Amino acid sequence: MSAFVDAAPPLLNASRFRAAHEAEWTRLDTLLGRIEKRSVRVLSDDDLLALPLLYRATLSSLSVARETSLDRALIAYLEQLCARAYFQLYGVSDSAWRDLRRFFTHGWPGAVASLWRETLVMAVLTVLGGIVAYALVRADPSWFYGIIPEGLAGGRDPAASAEALRTTLYHNKEDGLGIFASFLFGHNAQIAIFAFALGFAFVVPTALLILYNGLMLGAMIAVFADKGLGPNFCAWLAIHGTTEMFAIVISGAAGMRIGTAIAFPGRRTRMAALVDAGRTAAIAVAGVVLMLAVAAILEGIGRQVVTSDGLRAGIGAAMLAAWMVYYYGLGRRHAPRPSA
Repeated sequence: MSAFVDAAPPLLNASRFRAAHEAEWTRLDTLLGRIEKRSVRVLSDDDLLALPLLYRATLSSLSVARETSLDRALIAYLEQLCARAYFQLYGVSDSAWRDLRRFFTHGWPGAVASLWRETLVMAVLTVLGGIVAYALVRADPSWFYGIIPEGLAGGRDPAASAEALRTTLYHNKEDGLGIFASFLFGHNAQIAIFAFALGFAFVVPTALLILYNGLMLGAMIAVFADKGLGPNFCAWLAIHGTTEMFAIVISGAAGMRIGTAIAFPGRRTRMAALVDAGRTAAIAVAGVVLMLAVAAILEGIGRQVVTSDGLRAGIGAAMLAAWMVYYYGLGRRHAPRPSA
């Protein structure tokens, strides 16, 4: 470029220079205007490829214009055009609302959809744990105390009478439901974060935690089923459990994605595989925190206000269907493709 600059001054003037390069400036200005009015997603693949080339060409034009002392109006125009292009290419987004909308419509559901294989594995582990614990506790109730700590059971154990268990399902008159919801949110969030974080240890601790979560679920169902209250307990659990269990399963899936990237990076370096997996997993877990907030509200308030088994089960089923459509309907179209 320096040779061109040295040779150009005797031959250049503002009108000739503008005529030679104005098409590039105009196209760059047009592309920037479309991005600023809407977003970069409106550009075609050809426009996206051309954008950095046009930016560099305009920077070169600005350099020539300054060194050859062309008119100030042209230099000011090129400076402004280069500044706009720089902020679109390298600057932060000019709209927090746009970023938030993109997270909910693309980032979050797309990240979860891309984890569908890991999510299926974690769901199978949860169901397997539930079946095993159910069978063990129904065969020998003493297994219950080896699976669920006494404090967590809260009196819902094999020694409780059918009437006492029924009371916990339909006649819970606790006050401060909002405080209770906050407590449950913190508890469930800890399980989800641990399931995600333990994935770094080659997935095994994450798998064991998810399996244990299923064991606790199966053990509790067995206690109520033994007193003829199995369907009632499942309905009581469903109003929040479909959202909560799904969130924990997704957290485990995110941890599994991290762990498998470390253990089996493929053709990439281990660090490159970890960065790629970590980006998707982190977005998914950020959404999981929101899911757990919804579950806490349903568990701390809705579950105790709604006492009809049919309505409880209906709310739980509707929530599960909504999450499935959100993730695997909307999200499937925006799922990031794994790097080779």
